[in-house]
Amino acid sequence: MDTRVVRQVEDGDGDVVGWGERRAAWAAADAPSVARSIFLALHAAGVREAFGVIGGGIAPLAAGLANTPIRFYHFRHEAGAGFSAIESWFATGRPAVVAVTTGPGLFNVLNAAMAARVDGAKLLVVSGFTSRSQQGRGAVQETSAASMPADVTRAGSIFHDVFVPESEDELAGALGRIVRGLTAPGGYVAHLGLPLSLQGKLLPTPRPLGAAWRFDPPAPTRGAVDACLDALRDPGAAIWVGHGALAARDDLLRFAEAAHLPVITSPRAKGLFPESHPLFIGVSGAGGGAEVQQWFRARRPRHVLVVGTRLGEVTSFLAPGLAPSERWTHVDIDPAAFGAAYPEVPGRGIVADAAQFFAALHARAGETGWYARREPIALPERHAEPPLPPRSRGDVRPSYLLQAIQARIVDATDALVMSEAGNAFTWCNARLRFDRPGRYRTSAAWGSMGHFTTGCVGAALAGDRRVVAVVGDGAMLMNNEINTAAQYGARVLWIVLNDAQLGLNHHGMLALGMRPLETQMPRTDFVAFARSQGVDGLAVLAEPELDAALDRALAHDGPFVLDVRIDPTVPSPILAARTRSLESQTSKGAA
Repeated sequence: MDTRVVRQVEDGDGDVVGWGERRAAWAAADAPSVARSIFLALHAAGVREAFGVIGGGIAPLAAGLANTPIRFYHFRHEAGAGFSAIESWFATGRPAVVAVTTGPGLFNVLNAAMAARVDGAKLLVVSGFTSRSQQGRGAVQETSAASMPADVTRAGSIFHDVFVPESEDELAGALGRIVRGLTAPGGYVAHLGLPLSLQGKLLPTPRPLGAAWRFDPPAPTRGAVDACLDALRDPGAAIWVGHGALAARDDLLRFAEAAHLPVITSPRAKGLFPESHPLFIGVSGAGGGAEVQQWFRARRPRHVLVVGTRLGEVTSFLAPGLAPSERWTHVDIDPAAFGAAYPEVPGRGIVADAAQFFAALHARAGETGWYARREPIALPERHAEPPLPPRSRGDVRPSYLLQAIQARIVDATDALVMSEAGNAFTWCNARLRFDRPGRYRTSAAWGSMGHFTTGCVGAALAGDRRVVAVVGDGAMLMNNEINTAAQYGARVLWIVLNDAQLGLNHHGMLALGMRPLETQMPRTDFVAFARSQGVDGLAVLAEPELDAALDRALAHDGPFVLDVRIDPTVPSPILAARTRSLESQTSKGAA
């Protein structure tokens, strides 16, 4: 960015007659400003990208950021910047920063910050803040403890840490905590609020702001490993893995195959265990098929090993029939996960890194002869569904669209596929099949509309890869960053399920016996919308057009919008299970 501060010179009639300029000391490229020092410290901690929306409350911060190796991407809305920062973390493993101005800028990013907290991302929100001397005096967009909700100004349900330093010493302590949080195991979401008086301050001598740390993940004890192996001798035992175990893919596969143990994955862990593998039972919860429920009904295991998931509503629907008859063994780096979803079922909680745990299980099972002593039960045969032929008339069926995405994108490319909240989430979970991790991203418990219509841009830019976002028309209208993708040439393909309605809400209300309340919308021409911003697109009005349209979209080097006319009469594949879950919760409330 241009770091000059520019002022207009006007004549008596108010016309601009020339330009003058002055350069603030903190705006110089080599200025030893506090703002520049902050981002240099973050760069040393692994940050390579920052996202945000610039405003007056962070002008010195923006100048300092511009004079560091960190690449800054300017977005159209703070929420989109925040969601992109989250997805850049999941795409690269590098912690990300989102920079926002005071007041509305900070408020706009809170939805993304909450999503980061729930999803276990690494995210630092850096915002402007009103200095103590200016608070209560009518400052523009006042941002202070007196004017903001508590969770913005202190640690709580949104942020693990909140820092509002007023001096260099306070800032150094804050950055030390932030760097440790960004490099430690598990998720970490922090807010650093900076008054203008500190942002532009020049340091008299260079000084380190935040020292780098290295953390060793928790390892399981010998006793915990032996106890788990003893429980897994149950012939009907199974392994249920979630998003927190993504790094354990190879160790999980090796142990499960040697032990002949069936595996279930959560929706966010699709691909962690190959979905074509004979030991794979299915995806549980929202969008999962009937295989998991059928397996539990037929074989009700005495024991289940759970690794890297809290088993929340999206993963299990909290269904009593998906619990073991005796107990869990639950492995997670966060002990708060133990017993969270099924408090009535006993178990053993083990705080450990997932990869280290599966490696320890395999090593101990081999050295003790445990593999030879275990007696597995026979698993049911899996039968592939016959492919759907295209129908010549009518709108595109969601199942046919997902079949084409599987063949043209999942099986034929290495693109990262994302699914937006709503019908897109449920159809992708139910119909797409992945055989390795890192190919699929979705949100679970938070599930904000607009997360992946925008987050896809951050993943494409930071990961330098093709990203395919399967999204609903409602989410695309709520929040998108097509314009940002056009500016930076992000290789994003949006596949819009255009049914001119909030489909999951519409069919959900019908299933609950309600009259749908304002679920219909005027149909949007998303191709025209994209082209108005310099992005190419194509409309698909019938199933025979779909394969050629996908091929054309994938051949395009840059952002592209595929507007697919979806049959609005087809309900979500999770509708029955979700309806039962809602009815159960409302009946408990009535009681």
